[in-house]
Amino acid sequence: MKVSEILKVKGAQVFSVTGDVVVYEAIKIMGEKNIGALMVLEGDQMKGILSERDYARKIVLNGKSSRATLVNEIMTEKLITTHPNDSIETCMELMTKNHIRHLPVLQDNKLVGMISIGDVVNAIIATQKETITHLQNYITQ
Repeated sequence: MKVSEILKVKGAQVFSVTGDVVVYEAIKIMGEKNIGALMVLEGDQMKGILSERDYARKIVLNGKSSRATLVNEIMTEKLITTHPNDSIETCMELMTKNHIRHLPVLQDNKLVGMISIGDVVNAIIATQKETITHLQNYITQ
């Protein structure tokens, strides 16, 4: 299965904020949308990603205030990305190796979606179920 197939199922909508938003507002959006990360954009330029992990490690553990800290102060700037033609196995490897849970999906250097570790795991489970069904049908023929 490819990333493009995941995006067909979940959609390509990506939620984002600008770097000059206070962290509290970004976390509020993540809560409302039930997501674990937001892209940080300036126009159509990707500046970074803000995850729940960034919040926990850079605000909570450092005793900072989410109402007084800007997103660009704690966002992760080094983006690890994937492509619509990449396999889910490639994504799982990237996520595991880099200890991340979200991958922006880029095509021609343009943001076209975002996948999470949950999306990848669900895709793997669906692929395995399909394989099991095919094998069961083959055996019972």
